[in-house]
Amino acid sequence: MERPYDYLVVGAGLFGAVFAERAHAAGRRVLVVDRRTHVAGNAYTEPVAGIQVHRFGPHIFHTDRAEVWEYVNRFARFNRFTYCPLANYRGELYPLPFNMHTFHRMWGVVTPQQAADKIAEQCAAAGTQDPQNLEQQAIRLVGTDIYERLVKGYTEKQWGRPCTALPPFIIKRLPVRLTYDNNYFNDPWQGIPQGGYTAMVQNMLQGVELRLGVDYLARREFWDAQARRVVFTGAIDEFYGYRLGALEYRSLRFETELLDMPDFQGVAAVNYTDADTPWTRIIEHKHFEFSTQPQTVITREFSRDWHPGDEPYYPVNDTRNAALFARYRALADAEPQVLFGGRLGEYRYYDMDDVIAAALHRAQAELATGH
Repeated sequence: MERPYDYLVVGAGLFGAVFAERAHAAGRRVLVVDRRTHVAGNAYTEPVAGIQVHRFGPHIFHTDRAEVWEYVNRFARFNRFTYCPLANYRGELYPLPFNMHTFHRMWGVVTPQQAADKIAEQCAAAGTQDPQNLEQQAIRLVGTDIYERLVKGYTEKQWGRPCTALPPFIIKRLPVRLTYDNNYFNDPWQGIPQGGYTAMVQNMLQGVELRLGVDYLARREFWDAQARRVVFTGAIDEFYGYRLGALEYRSLRFETELLDMPDFQGVAAVNYTDADTPWTRIIEHKHFEFSTQPQTVITREFSRDWHPGDEPYYPVNDTRNAALFARYRALADAEPQVLFGGRLGEYRYYDMDDVIAAALHRAQAELATGH
């Protein structure tokens, strides 16, 4: 029987939107569904008092891939925002990422060699030559003082477990540089889409049939019958009814306020690195867009345990979960009709440019086969 669509894309986040746009541009019949009532997934933004608010945490676009930068600029104009957060440790402010400004503030050193010597001295004293956990890896990277003040409390709040119980690779994502450079990212292209991510994704989906508020899994047989192929960007374990067990995530809770003042903290993000402050960071959204409104919007972000039904944010990539995902991946590889993609479908932490690059490459390979 001829089906009305070539592709049913489940999820209108970045992976789903990019795949749908590429398939539509290639002349395929595409339907996108999402259980939420908006597009853009966790990158969703909406205006409050003239300020684009990042409802599910801050999203700063950055990439070193020319093809990805060229692609997103088809659908939005990006501003020149550069991410330079601060760390607040019991009222003392330190620049992030860890750089010479941080080291000078912490130790009074003024040259890269002085900073390197201080880190080496503390690393040697702690005996962290072969790091086995995050604590040892962090001390090896930045020394004991910075670990104790700027890493330990924040990380343990974020992951809900001691740093000694976390794998060392997590901290390796954090930039450390012996220069006076507060730019968090090393990528050559960085910014925020003017008008927000929601508008960017809406532009991607122009001409594509879209249905929101649709729970694909609740009527899976019906929706599967609508298309020759399904692109699923939801949680892979949920797709299989958690039959092998639930993968673990960390979740987040947000408290957002509209304040009757022009500026609250003077910067887009402040991380609270002591263990006693319950939130991990405060976001002030107007600084993403250099806004001048008389009011401001802030969001306090709280990390918490994840339970089925909560929004999953960060996969817990420990040995148990990696083994469990491999078993789900084997099931997915045997699906003749379904493609899995995105951070939930692939159970991995994805930067936005990684998601877009993966969707572009997957769409190119898929469409080249003549599907």
